[in-house]
Amino acid sequence: MDTLTIQELIDSGVHFGCRVSRWNPKMAPFIHGRRNLIHVIDLRETVRGLIRAQNFLYHLVSQGSQILWVGTKRQVKGVIHDAGQRTGMPVVTERWIGGTLTNFSVIRSRLKRLEELELMEENGTIHQFSKKVIASLNRERRKITRNLGGIREMSGIPGAAVVIDPGREYNAVREARKMGLVVIGVLDTDCDPADVDIVIPGNDDSLKSVRLLVERLVGSVEEGAAVHRETMASTGDAERSMVLGDSDEPRPTRGNKPPVPLRSADGGSKEAGAEAPAQAADAPAADAKPAAEAKPAAEAQAADETKSADEPKPKEAAAGTPDTPAS
Repeated sequence: MDTLTIQELIDSGVHFGCRVSRWNPKMAPFIHGRRNLIHVIDLRETVRGLIRAQNFLYHLVSQGSQILWVGTKRQVKGVIHDAGQRTGMPVVTERWIGGTLTNFSVIRSRLKRLEELELMEENGTIHQFSKKVIASLNRERRKITRNLGGIREMSGIPGAAVVIDPGREYNAVREARKMGLVVIGVLDTDCDPADVDIVIPGNDDSLKSVRLLVERLVGSVEEGAAVHRETMASTGDAERSMVLGDSDEPRPTRGNKPPVPLRSADGGSKEAGAEAPAQAADAPAADAKPAAEAKPAAEAQAADETKSADEPKPKEAAAGTPDTPAS
């Protein structure tokens, strides 16, 4: 992205503002001074705003968003029209139609009507009507083309709007802000910068000044569009390679599944036939150790029971008769 120098801005007359009596006090931070009752714009602010706008447009267009160019002044119509043709973006060079953004569905219906009229003229069905009806249809077609011809390719709400003289295009700015668009404005000292997101202070009445600023913005849009095309092309190649695969490499085959183990009648598995005898041989050895440990304990318990059985039991004395000595 090319950046402008102060000398180029001065040669194009970007620093000339409006008369002192017409100025907006909110533009004070962007005014360098005044000379002969004309405000002089601070070109450092112009360069700063232009760089911000270039970076923003580059990143926005590289993501696939559209930019709406708006400029209905007689001296800037040609510049805006050329910018739209170079970038392939929608433009508005005639009167702003109310609801272009906020009531876009109705605008699309009028564009469909324009396509119908053009189709009727191409296939010759328009000649079946009378001369009066044909004249009416042609007049309708010219009117729609004049007012909405620049936004025929606008399939949805754009991502940003570049407006020349937001004070004149206040309806466009209001609709853009209502729809959440980022407004980039080239505005003179008689405009309100509060309605614009990115301010580019400059002379918006001079053709040379507007062309210089718009060409720099168009260059950023073209670079972003080129990056977007490259990204889409690389993404398409990657998706095609994932779907079709490489022809040089063999296609992967499905591996064989392991055999399902057979279940015996007692619920055991017959999968490892050689391991079953080994496990059966180890089972008695494993059971012998607890049996050997339990044998001495059983013998000791039996000896205690025999000893307690051999001991004589004491005779129980009769209840209530004490022992008396023999006489």
